Amino acid sequence: MKPRDDSAGLGSCSPVTRDWLLITVSTPGGGSSTLRVYAWRNLRSLGAHYLQQSVCLLPATPRTTRAVARLVTRLRAEGGRGEMLRIKLTDSQQETTVIDAIQRERTDEYHEVVGSTRLFHEELALERRRGRAMYTELEESDADLARHQRWLAAIRARDYFDAPGGEEAAAAVASCEEALARFESEALAAELDGPASDTGTGLRAVDGTDG
Repeated sequence: MKPRDDSAGLGSCSPVTRDWLLITVSTPGGGSSTLRVYAWRNLRSLGAHYLQQSVCLLPATPRTTRAVARLVTRLRAEGGRGEMLRIKLTDSQQETTVIDAIQRERTDEYHEVVGSTRLFHEELALERRRGRAMYTELEESDADLARHQRWLAAIRARDYFDAPGGEEAAAAVASCEEALARFESEALAAELDGPASDTGTGLRAVDGTDG
């Protein structure tokens, strides 16, 4: 299975020539969990595949190498331990198994995005039924859309092997963008065509005769 072209350092390498980062981390026992959470969050955000507790693999790219090097430096500076070894998986079947596992993890994440976008559409439909296509609801929905866009971008950044589900998730987020654009038109119409006495937090038409 061919890694993505934009995964710098991976290119079209064959399994026996692709480099991996083998990462081990440990944090001081009995202390604050802050350092342990920091390490876990950073490795998860990079898409690290855990072989066992505190031992994980990542494709070796300039971005992952820099990020893990910073992580190891901080761990050591704060009393923890960390190692980053650049290795090759010379057993092609073993590497295929690892890549399959990484793809499953990304596919699960893409499916979570798709499920969440369904809730986004349901919320817009609910606001319409309530007759609340107003500017305040638009702001909340706009924030939700931005969250979905960031979520999708983060998954794509750690999807090194084009996992199934990426296109479906992108289409789902795009459908949210389109739905929100329609909702925005309705909100503008509702605010501008509302009673003149309604000066709430919505939009108000202003003409040149106002003093």
